[in-house]
Amino acid sequence: MDIEGTWRRCPLCGAETAGDVSPDPLPDVPLAFTRRRVLRALFFVSLGVIALSFLAQLLFVRGEASVGALRSVWLGVAALWLVVMMAVRKRRNIVKGTTYLVILLGGVSAYWDYLTGWNGWSLSYAVPATCACSIVAVLITVRVMRTEVGEHIVYSWMTAVLGLVPVVFLALGWVNHPALSIFCGALSVVALALQLVRLRETRHELAKRLHL
Repeated sequence: MDIEGTWRRCPLCGAETAGDVSPDPLPDVPLAFTRRRVLRALFFVSLGVIALSFLAQLLFVRGEASVGALRSVWLGVAALWLVVMMAVRKRRNIVKGTTYLVILLGGVSAYWDYLTGWNGWSLSYAVPATCACSIVAVLITVRVMRTEVGEHIVYSWMTAVLGLVPVVFLALGWVNHPALSIFCGALSVVALALQLVRLRETRHELAKRLHL
């Protein structure tokens, strides 16, 4: 029985084919686009739309009651889409993605607080809660997924150091309710103490990344 194409095994019985390979009767038509290029274009377009959404908020008066609900919904949707984009973009390295999300959510919450008249909720609640949750998430993820040291050590240090930022805000007098900032700082100290055990691995990874 003749089989057209470049089959090495029969598609029906699975036996190995023998004889000369016949050319594929169907032409090989290349795609006019690649999936990677389309996804990259969608990523940058979405990023541009989100950036414009944040910049457009400056056209309205800060704390104006007439756009309060609309602004909150607008910023909420933009922030949600930004988080989804970064989570998908950094899905192959969860610890790295968590570090990016901490920085993004902290910046968005502070900007949101500024636009709504600056009540201080971002520095008192949002930033320390985000930092504390990221430290716990990284510790659990590394343990459960058994991530290699080289893939998480630098970003584990970064999340632990970022946990000290609310303490800096507290020292500067920018925090209205200090309980959550103190808790985040204590959790950050514990995480840094755990990372000191792997100081040699950290130096090796930094030397490799910086080509030293």
